Amino acid sequence: MGRHLRTLGRNPPFSPRSRAAARIVSTTDSFESVPILTQAVEVAPAPPFAAPVAAPLAAPVASKIHLIGGEKGGVGKSVVARLLAQHFIDHNLAFTGFDTDRSHGALMRFYKDYASPVLVDRFEALDAIVESAIEHPGQRVLVDLAAQTHDPLVRWMDESGVLELAAESGVQIHYWHVMDAGRDSVDLLERLIDRFEDRLQYVLVLNELRGDDFANLERSGQFERAKALGARVVHLKHLQDAVLRKIDAANSSFWAARTMASNEGPKLGLLERQRLKMWLAHATTEIAAVGV
Repeated sequence: MGRHLRTLGRNPPFSPRSRAAARIVSTTDSFESVPILTQAVEVAPAPPFAAPVAAPLAAPVASKIHLIGGEKGGVGKSVVARLLAQHFIDHNLAFTGFDTDRSHGALMRFYKDYASPVLVDRFEALDAIVESAIEHPGQRVLVDLAAQTHDPLVRWMDESGVLELAAESGVQIHYWHVMDAGRDSVDLLERLIDRFEDRLQYVLVLNELRGDDFANLERSGQFERAKALGARVVHLKHLQDAVLRKIDAANSSFWAARTMASNEGPKLGLLERQRLKMWLAHATTEIAAVGV
């Protein structure tokens, strides 16, 4: 007992640099041989409890209503509507189509699985266009407007407060004004802008299927006026008339005409199909640039 006390007496008490403190403990050491820490150590206080930060909610994707118009008959509205429908299908973009043509609607004829008929002189029928966009955020609604539908469409918009409701609901309304090279298309564009000014998002489609000289538009001042309002421009190149006639005669979608064998569907020749593919590729690039 005395020898044990003398051994302890030789060690300086509470030595901060003792051999015991510096000794590495082995896994073979007995419990009694492990040195005991005799120096006080300050422990940093634990940080205050912080509630987890919730990840920011992603902004809802806006629905978009695409009105394909131009008022003038034979200007190529239905071709543009078909191109837009094919673009949505090719890129797996969900959409709902509405066709306002009572007699030979293009969407009902070529893309009937994606479209429903709608009568522009019935408000409750037109209401479905906006309701579909609001009830399904991120939805694309495609409306092929027949000739002479401008007045009933405007009356519905005014009396129903469509533009105001769309703005409150985050729904974008894009008006695709399809134009040929004639003066009538320019006058109708002026009428459209006078009526809606900056309350619509305009897309001007210069349809070279109906002529490629748009000097009337460029001289009118309406082109610059529309672009000042943020209008975007789509150039639709010319395609050989015979190719479109064959596609229409076979009631074929652009996808079917592009992929079917030469003895099926519209029965396009090898180079006719190649011209169609090039035309569709250019149209797709133009449409994508608009941001549909």
